[in-house]
Amino acid sequence: MTLDKIDFDKVYVLGVDTGGTFTDFVYYRHGQLIIHKVLSTPHAPEQAILQGIKELGLESYLNKLSIVHGSTVATNAVLEKKGVKTVYVSNTGLSDILTIGRQARKELYNLSPKPEKPPVEKSLCFEMNSRVAADGEILTSFSENELQELIKFIKQHEPDAVAINFIFSFLNDTDEKRLELNLRKYFPDLFISRSSQVLPEYKEYERGIATWLNAWVGPLVQGYLTRLSQAVEPAPLAVMQSSGGTIAAAQAAQNAVRMLLSGPAGGLAGAKYIADYRLQHLSEVIEQKNLLTFDMGGTSTDVALIEGELQLTSEGSIGDYPVAISMVDMHTIGAGGGSIARVDEGGILQVGPQSAGASPGPACYGQGGQLATVTDANMVLGRLSADSFLGGRMQLDEMSAYNAVAEIADQLHDPLSKTVEDSLLKTVDDSISKTAAGIIQVANEHMTRALRVMSIQRGIDPKELVLVPFGGAGGLHVCALAENLQMTQIMVPVNAGVLSAFGMVVAPHSRDISHTINIILDINDKACAANIDLINQYFSEIEQTGIAELLSEGINESEISTNCSVDLRYVGQTYTLNVPWTNVNDTLEKYHKVHKKRYGHRHYYAVELVNIRIKVSSVPVKLDLPEITPNIHLSKKMLLQKKIYGVEQTVPVYQRELLMSGQEILGPALIVEEVSTTWLAPHWQCTVDAIGNLSLEKNGF
Repeated sequence: MTLDKIDFDKVYVLGVDTGGTFTDFVYYRHGQLIIHKVLSTPHAPEQAILQGIKELGLESYLNKLSIVHGSTVATNAVLEKKGVKTVYVSNTGLSDILTIGRQARKELYNLSPKPEKPPVEKSLCFEMNSRVAADGEILTSFSENELQELIKFIKQHEPDAVAINFIFSFLNDTDEKRLELNLRKYFPDLFISRSSQVLPEYKEYERGIATWLNAWVGPLVQGYLTRLSQAVEPAPLAVMQSSGGTIAAAQAAQNAVRMLLSGPAGGLAGAKYIADYRLQHLSEVIEQKNLLTFDMGGTSTDVALIEGELQLTSEGSIGDYPVAISMVDMHTIGAGGGSIARVDEGGILQVGPQSAGASPGPACYGQGGQLATVTDANMVLGRLSADSFLGGRMQLDEMSAYNAVAEIADQLHDPLSKTVEDSLLKTVDDSISKTAAGIIQVANEHMTRALRVMSIQRGIDPKELVLVPFGGAGGLHVCALAENLQMTQIMVPVNAGVLSAFGMVVAPHSRDISHTINIILDINDKACAANIDLINQYFSEIEQTGIAELLSEGINESEISTNCSVDLRYVGQTYTLNVPWTNVNDTLEKYHKVHKKRYGHRHYYAVELVNIRIKVSSVPVKLDLPEITPNIHLSKKMLLQKKIYGVEQTVPVYQRELLMSGQEILGPALIVEEVSTTWLAPHWQCTVDAIGNLSLEKNGF
């Protein structure tokens, strides 16, 4: 669709997802979706965004555009350990909490492990004589002299940020607030993060790490979002959070730790929206099954389970650090289209986790890359069309992919001369093709293990789930992954290659707020009624905080809804399970069932309520997804017949945009589109629904 035919009489939404290789765009206007991709610019992510806006022709319409962005700035800073200089302030005797951690060792049987660099150097830690008891009573408060010493300390070290983490601050944050207020008077431009605001929960190590991470990457996020906001003015800018809801850019900088899964959360929001839309609007969809999703981009693959709603966890991690902030429950591995293949010291083929990224990218991108990647292997096997990549806007270099994979083949087999005789050419080609197939198989095994983590290891039979691939590379691998797990149903969403950007468009504004209270739920105890009143009081207080923040973003109060949940555990346990909070009897019964499903048994001990959680969100965005206009002549047209390695006959290639609602395709076949390609393997069949989703079924299991 050309932009000169678009009506800009209303405010429309642009979803932007910055990935390791590509930056994706989904532009929605009154029932119409326009998609776009550009190569990412990791050194300055905003440049790719501005380039995409320019190529879409939206520069003149920023006053009518609302932008929602999935940012990788915080994630990359943490993974690359490139945060800012941060001072860590704690209680006397507790400045080494972040260094000691939980004494969890990466190599359990290594008697001489390599020393780990502490999150905060000892020279940047400052202790203050502040102490709160386990019941919230203030035992001692820091003095004016200590405050002045801290001020001198900060002036001496000139940090970019300060993280404040006092023990039991979630029960009484008076000293933390007093310290923050005083520091802002002396250092108005200093980024300050305090634990009672970032994560008012028990577990001083996890709370401290979250607070420090927020300070460590906060100035980077703040600077990036400020530059981007100024560049797209007057368009309002919102940012996707790790929990699947959005937050205004002006507030996002103070909540940088909540953006660590910004992009992947968008993909899950998009997958859930399309699945719900099919159930509500398409008559041929009889029932909704739970979804097992995998987002395969250029750098990594993110796997998640959607059981009705997005599954959240407070036990996630990024790199070496636990992140107790509420985020989508996801398992991430370093396997993507840009994952580099290599032969290790033992002569074994390895794939990933190193990635070619956006620069230089896979060899076939023609950007100077010379190392073989998963994308190059797909190119060699014939599963990518050089002329149709990104709708023909980017020409792939087949010979570079061939040469890159040939280097791996030479290392795995006896090196073959580049000037072989004609009689040996077939042997050379077969060796390279087999190597490419091996690269794909190794990558598939990595992703299969990740899918098992989110299904089988949680007591869920994957055969009862629908596999949903998205990301630019997901459709190329989905049939093989389904076969590995003996799954028979797949849904390839419409515009799967940019689904994370689509999720930005449909995600609601939201806040996820938590608080530790530690109350025993015993319905036979006379004090239970008083405890329930206290729980409801806490819920009311944090609900008002969330509502106030959404109101400040311009959300109407009538459009705001809340969902309450609690973290429960049997008395004596360490870990909790999160269940919805309705009334005490129903909540306890739900907890017992969830515990039995997860661990195979239930107890009859008293149950302890550890944390309360509330999600305050705006009314979900409602989009009317465009239906396919039937065109029998065009839809049955094939672009060409293509030779695919491992298939005797030539394979038909279909243009996805020309497929007709209800059309059936038998594998093997390639279904190409502007932003991704789906490989329909032999013995699989595909049916196109009314809005363009591909429903794949496997026969023979």
